[in-house]
Amino acid sequence: MRIDIMTLFPDMCKRVLDESIIGRAQKSGKVEIKVTDIRDFAGNKHNKVDDMPYGGGMGMVMAADPIYNCYKSLCDENELKPHLIYMSPKGKTLTQSRVVELSKLERIVILCGHYEGVDQRVIDEIVDEEISIGDFVLTGGELPALTLADAVCRMLPGVLSDESCFMEESHFSGLLEYPQYTRPAVWMGKSVPDVLLSGNHAQIAKWRRKQALLETKCRREDMFSFLTLSDEDKKLLDE
Repeated sequence: MRIDIMTLFPDMCKRVLDESIIGRAQKSGKVEIKVTDIRDFAGNKHNKVDDMPYGGGMGMVMAADPIYNCYKSLCDENELKPHLIYMSPKGKTLTQSRVVELSKLERIVILCGHYEGVDQRVIDEIVDEEISIGDFVLTGGELPALTLADAVCRMLPGVLSDESCFMEESHFSGLLEYPQYTRPAVWMGKSVPDVLLSGNHAQIAKWRRKQALLETKCRREDMFSFLTLSDEDKKLLDE
């Protein structure tokens, strides 16, 4: 898979993406990530990419031409038309199921807005989808873009050591994850649940399932209401 990020702050994105699991995934060829500076396509002496909004108001708006020209240059590098995502607080909220769907595409381009946003005309012309990471506003689209890229990359084959690394995580199956513990067995007077020390894998799996159900029911009633509970799940909750 190839992921392109169009941004005014390429170094900010590169520093994050070149680290840890995603950095290793790039080095091993599991994913190709390219970060492109929109300012390189400004077409003016001072690389100006924004202007005052028509109708007045505070702040500046990113102009259409630099974004469009940047996008076209990325399209010219590959015959495959990319799926273009604009990170926007007006977009649909990102979910794990959407992350999984996006991970099956061959190429996505992520547009990072800044200032007061992006000229609506270029959104209408080239954007396939608008995505939000929550009901709040940041200073730019870089952090949401990095969030999306990280989430998608983790779903690609070979990026994580095993599918079980993400299959039991929060949200993947519609549940929040069960509590996790590591050494020492007793810390600050608090002990690890006995079942996790028992070596009985069937009982451990049962305990984890129950804890995931309880965590979801207590913390996220909205998620819990959409679950289809098996008879075994109902029995666990009644115990």
